[in-house]
Amino acid sequence: MASASSPDRLLPTSAKIVVAGGFGVGKTTCVRSISEIPPINTEAWMTAASETVDRLDPGTDKTTTTVAMDFGRLTIGADLVLYLFGTPGQPRFWPMWDDLCRGAVGALVLADTRHLAASFPAVNYFEQDTDLPFVVCVNLFDGVLTHRLDAVRDALELPAEVPVIACDVRDRAAVARALLAVVDHTIDHTTGASPSRLVRQPT
Repeated sequence: MASASSPDRLLPTSAKIVVAGGFGVGKTTCVRSISEIPPINTEAWMTAASETVDRLDPGTDKTTTTVAMDFGRLTIGADLVLYLFGTPGQPRFWPMWDDLCRGAVGALVLADTRHLAASFPAVNYFEQDTDLPFVVCVNLFDGVLTHRLDAVRDALELPAEVPVIACDVRDRAAVARALLAVVDHTIDHTTGASPSRLVRQPT
């Protein structure tokens, strides 16, 4: 039997990962793309009554918003299952983030370079309000990387130890790689050990 400090015990059999970010950045799509079970979504229609609190950036055609969470599951291998919890993006729902992050091992923070300012609250939350390791992932809207990742890092003022990657959240394989980056970073952040043994294709 492996000891508690051996590489086989770096992560539990099941691990909770939070998918966070600003409004309309792609969190619900991310969870929906990768979940091996029908995802649980708490989407609500945006109505005229919410215009004063749910302000949209010009050009945004989003008509629904997550009001509680998104939930999905991904089996990475026989010894690791990821449970995914997507956060609501609207500021009025941010108080729920503490509950959603409780028990998580890491977070994937999505960013939209078209509206990068909307990423600062999520980045600040994981830097200042929790010690949860996180990876920043630029969502490739239209499949195009419009800004270099090092420029995104500089704009968000991220420390060198925070990984910055890119991913089209509509692509299941790309989302799987992004989640594995979170697993890798979590293990490295927690133990300093090489996590390469856990990098495998999802089943």
